[in-house]
Amino acid sequence: MTISPLTPRLVAALALGVTLVSFVTARRDVSMRLDELKRTEVDRANVQAAQLEPDLAPLIDDGEMAAGRAKLERSVSQSGAVGAIVVDVKDSRVVSTPGLPPALIDRAKALVQDSQGHQQTATWRQGPLDVLMVTHTISRAGAPLGTVVIVRDAAGITAARWAFWEDALIGTIVQVIAIVVLTIVLVRWSLTAPVARTARWMRDLRVGAPVQRSLPVADLFKPLTQEVVRLVSSLEVARASAREEARLRDAHESHWTAERLRVHARSKLGRRPLFVISNREPYIHMRKNGSIETLVPASGLVTAIEPILRACDGTWIAHGSGNADREVVDTHDRLRVPQDQPEYTLRRVWLTPEEEEGYYYGFSNEGLWPLCHIAHTRPVFRASDWAAYQLANEKFAQAVLQELDGTESPIVLVQDYHFALLPRLIKDARPDAQVAVFWHIPWPNSEAFGICPWQTDLLDGLLGADLVGFHTQAHCNNFLETVDRALESKVDWEQFTVRRRGHVTSVQPFPISVDVREPGGLAPPEMAQPYRRTELLASLGVTAAYLGVGVDRIDYTKGIIERFHGIERFLERWPEYVGHFAFAQIAAPSRSRIQRYKDLETAVAAEADRINQRFATAAWRPIILSRRHHGHEEITRYYRAADLCLVTSLHDGMNLVAKEFVAARDDSDGVLILSRFAGASGELRDALIVNPYDTDELAAALHRALTMPDTEREARMGRMRRIVRENNIYRWAGMLTAALAAIGPEP
Repeated sequence: MTISPLTPRLVAALALGVTLVSFVTARRDVSMRLDELKRTEVDRANVQAAQLEPDLAPLIDDGEMAAGRAKLERSVSQSGAVGAIVVDVKDSRVVSTPGLPPALIDRAKALVQDSQGHQQTATWRQGPLDVLMVTHTISRAGAPLGTVVIVRDAAGITAARWAFWEDALIGTIVQVIAIVVLTIVLVRWSLTAPVARTARWMRDLRVGAPVQRSLPVADLFKPLTQEVVRLVSSLEVARASAREEARLRDAHESHWTAERLRVHARSKLGRRPLFVISNREPYIHMRKNGSIETLVPASGLVTAIEPILRACDGTWIAHGSGNADREVVDTHDRLRVPQDQPEYTLRRVWLTPEEEEGYYYGFSNEGLWPLCHIAHTRPVFRASDWAAYQLANEKFAQAVLQELDGTESPIVLVQDYHFALLPRLIKDARPDAQVAVFWHIPWPNSEAFGICPWQTDLLDGLLGADLVGFHTQAHCNNFLETVDRALESKVDWEQFTVRRRGHVTSVQPFPISVDVREPGGLAPPEMAQPYRRTELLASLGVTAAYLGVGVDRIDYTKGIIERFHGIERFLERWPEYVGHFAFAQIAAPSRSRIQRYKDLETAVAAEADRINQRFATAAWRPIILSRRHHGHEEITRYYRAADLCLVTSLHDGMNLVAKEFVAARDDSDGVLILSRFAGASGELRDALIVNPYDTDELAAALHRALTMPDTEREARMGRMRRIVRENNIYRWAGMLTAALAAIGPEP
C-alpha cells in the first residue's frame, strides 16, 4: 500500500507522543515499586528498634550506654542489619556497633538532631557501603531518653532500581510499537480507506463514470459525507445544466435555468437589494421529538424566487408559522438561509392567533378568495376581519421598512392577495423603492369585485406599486376595468398603465410555470426510474388496465365533485370500462378551520363513496380517494404512471397541476384534460379543453383520452412540453424581474 507524505510525520508524531506518555507512566511505576521496597526495610528497622527499646531504655537512663553495646551487636547480627547507633538525648553521647565508618556515625547524629522526636529515614552511600538509616525514639515512662538509628543495607534497593527501569523501558518500547502499529492499522481502515474511496468516487464523477448516488463511509465521516454528496449534487446539476445550455445553443434555443436566472438577476438588479414579502415562509422550523427540524414547503414560488435572492443577497420577509421559528432567529427576528449554504436573509413577522384568524382565514380566505374565484361560493366580509387584515399589512410594512433602512433604491416584490394594502404603505414611506406585486389568483370582472365593501382601499393599496402582475391578460383587463370604474384615475389601455395621484402603475401578465427537469439531466436518478402502473395500483389495492389522476387541495374552486360526476357519467356511457378504469384522486386537506372547507371535505368523501358503491367490484373501485398531503416524488409517481390527468378547475389563475403533469411526462405520453376556466388552458392548447360543469363533455373527454392514437398522444404531449420547458418558472421570475428593473425610479 502506498504511504502518503503525511504518514511518516504522523507516525513520528504518534511515536513521540506515546513514548512521552509511556515514559511518565513508567517513571511513576518505578517510583512506586522502589517506595514499596523502602517501606519494607523501614518496617524491619522499626521492628528491630522496638525489640531493642526495653533493654536500651534503662541503660541510657542510668548512664550505662556502653553496657548496651553487646545487646546492639547481638541484635544487629540476628536481624541482618548493617549496624545500629544509639544517641543519648541529654549529652549526645553515641554508642554504635563496630565497623561503622565515622562519617556514617556523624550523618546519623545529624539525622537524630533533625528528627526532633519524629521518625526520619535517610540513605548514605560511600564506597561499597550503601545503607538506609531509620531513626526510632527510645522512651521510658513517656519521657524520651535517646534515639536508636538502625542501619540497613540499601544495595538491594539500588540494584532493584535499575532492574525496574530496565523492565519499564522494555515495556515502553513494546507498548509504543504496539500502539503505533495498531493506530496505523486503524487509521488505514477507518480513515485512509474511506478517504481513498471518496477520492475514487469523486474522480469517477469528475470523469463521468457511472457511480452510485450515495457514498458508503463510516459514521465518523457522516457530516463530511453529507457535504461531499451536496457538493457532488451541485456538480451534477451544474454539469447537466451546462450540457442542456450547450444543446439549446446548438439548436438556437434559449432555456431558462436557475443559474441563468441568477446571472440575469445580477445584470438587471446590479447591486440593488431585493426584498420579497409573502405570507408563507420558504423554511419552517418545527420542534419534533426534542429536536428542531427544518421543513421546506413544496412551493413553486420558492423555486422561482430563491435564485434571485441568492444572487443579490436579498431578504425574504414572511409570517413565522413554525412552532420553533422563534428559537432560531436572532434578536432582530432574522436568520440566514438555506442552512447548508446561507446566501440570503429570512426575516420573520409574528402574528397573534387572533390576528392570523382574522387576516388569513377570515378576510383573505373567506373574503378575497371566493370573491376572486367565481365558483358560486358567497364571500364573507366582516369588519373585524378587515381590521385584522389592515393590522397584518401594517405589521409587515413596519418589518419591510426596517429591512429597507440604509438601502438606496431597493426593489420590493410583494406576493399575492394577502398584502393588497402593502404596496401603498411601502411607497408612501419610501418613494425611492421600486415595488411590484404579483396577484397569484384570478381578478374577476368589475361587477363581481364591487361586492367587496373595501374595494377602493384594496385598489388604492395595489396602485401604490410600480408594477402589478397577473397570470393572464384577461385578469389584467379585469383589473384595469375595475380601477377605471371604482377610482378616480387615468387608465391607458394602450400601455396598460394607471396614473393615480401622480404615480404610474404598469399592469402586465406573467404566466407562472414549473421547473421542467430533463430526463438524465437535471432530474435526480430516482426521478428517472419508470413508474409501472400495475405496481402503483397494486399498492392501492386495485387492479385496472387504465389509470387517471387528479391532484388538488380540497377547495371548492377545483371542481373535484364535478370531476367525480364526469367519471360516473363516463362509466354509464361506456360500461366496458367498468372494472378496467380507475381514477386516483390525491386530495390534500386545506384550510380545515373554515367551515366551508370542512363541509366540502365531507362532501367529496361522500360522493366518492357513493360512486364506488354503485360500480365497485371485489378487486376494483373507480375512485381511489387519498385525503392527505403527498410529497413531490410521490405525486410524480402518479403523474408518470397515469394514462390521463384530469384538471377541472371551476376558476383558477393558472393551475400548476396541469403544467406539473406535462413536466413529469418526459416519455411524451399521457393526455391532459383541462378546464377552460384554468389560466393554463390559454397556453396548453393541446390538452383536451373541457367545461367542467358539462358532465357529458367530461365523460366524452375521458373516452377520447383513453382511445386516442399513440401518435396523436405523443405529438400533443411533445408540443405542450416544449411550451412548459420554454416558459418555465425561471423565465417567469426573470421576466418579472426584468419588467420591474425596466420601469426605473420615478423622477
